[in-house]
Amino acid sequence: MITTDRLRKALAATPAWPWLEEALAAAADRPDSAVRSFAAAGRRAGRAELADAPGWTADEAARALLLAALPPGQVSAYYEHGDADEKRAVLKALPLLNAGTDAIPLLQDAIRTNDARLLAAALGPYARHLDQPSWRQAVLKCVFMGVPLDAVHDLDRRADAELAAMLAAFAEERAAAGRPMPADAAALLHRLTSEET
Repeated sequence: MITTDRLRKALAATPAWPWLEEALAAAADRPDSAVRSFAAAGRRAGRAELADAPGWTADEAARALLLAALPPGQVSAYYEHGDADEKRAVLKALPLLNAGTDAIPLLQDAIRTNDARLLAAALGPYARHLDQPSWRQAVLKCVFMGVPLDAVHDLDRRADAELAAMLAAFAEERAAAGRPMPADAAALLHRLTSEET
């Protein structure tokens, strides 16, 4: 799993580092100053993929570090008032923060959206806090929306017979409509049903 130290090292090699270092120092002294920096991260840090932090862009990493510098309990406001990129950064940052179960409503909101990027981010490592029925529904929504299942953290450990039944019913609906099941979902269903026999 990614850590704040790894994100910091990845960003230290970019031209955005001096700006971010200053923004982090300001946030430590005046937490309200992070609002402006959080919003500006896309422009100031850029959206390039970070080679040393696979799966993260520079703006997401900058936003995650800003959130980690804030006192606990302020994360929800950044999600609620953010655009899609900002919301995604908050969701990806949750495993790095001391949020406990307080941020579960953010996951539930992201899962209700029709934004595939938010759905994928919501099913990262912090999704361990989702109860099993909510998690299963979110996985099924990934299949329905075409979100690759490799975005689902801990999929093989959490997948169970109930999920297999849901996937089998979905596969039947797709077959009746003359549409194939996504390959990764079909492979998961095969694994789950093979384990049962």
